[in-house]
Amino acid sequence: MRKSIGVIMSLALAGTLVLAGCTGQPLSTREEGTLGGAALGAGGGALVGMAVGHPLAGAAIGGVLGGGTGYVVGNQMQNQENANAQTQQQVQQQQQEIENQRQQIQQLKSQSETE
Repeated sequence: MRKSIGVIMSLALAGTLVLAGCTGQPLSTREEGTLGGAALGAGGGALVGMAVGHPLAGAAIGGVLGGGTGYVVGNQMQNQENANAQTQQQVQQQQQEIENQRQQIQQLKSQSETE
């Protein structure tokens, strides 16, 4: 039984690494959540499945459920990161506009002093 759990965990880890390496780009938060959830779900499902005599079925069911849950959590985190990035961009634009207005004010002061 322990040997089959080790095999299942190794296969789950190998599958996760293969999927992660396919893109050639860093994983997004959404992808990390999905893969992490699938790996944890497969491991937990294998343990539960081993208790009832069906570790492969447990790993498969756990992997699917964990992947789905991981996707939902990762998606929420990704959306929050995107919103934060957009807010940060707006703040930077506003700071640039403030700096432009300061320069205009300084130019107007200089012009009024020379007149």
